[in-house]
Amino acid sequence: MKLNKIHHVAVICSDFEVSKDFYVRILGLSPVNEVYREERDSYKLDLEVNGQYQIELFSFPAPPVRPSYPEAAGLRHLAFEVDDIEEAVHYLKTHQVKVEDIRVDPLTNKKFTFFTDPDGLPIELYAS
Repeated sequence: MKLNKIHHVAVICSDFEVSKDFYVRILGLSPVNEVYREERDSYKLDLEVNGQYQIELFSFPAPPVRPSYPEAAGLRHLAFEVDDIEEAVHYLKTHQVKVEDIRVDPLTNKKFTFFTDPDGLPIELYAS
């Protein structure tokens, strides 16, 4: 078996409209397709990241809360590469997103930082 690339990442949110606003308006991801699945009382929004990768944003009634931050078993965080991390942090802060201090990865000497989505999912910005 040969894996070619990551096809998509699925994120479950507790408030679809709040998370949709965050991922589309604040993070600037492009909606590709949105559907409501009545039988599951669930929305699914497909989002493009720079025209390449896809994030599936799901809503479900009363999803369980994430057990811990960030060391729960399973997906630890999403990471996005940015050209200018200082500009990205400034942009997020102007949208009232709390962002950790910028740090330097001791292995790559690249700058990175973390913030969370509306449900507390850790998101990393990593300098290119």
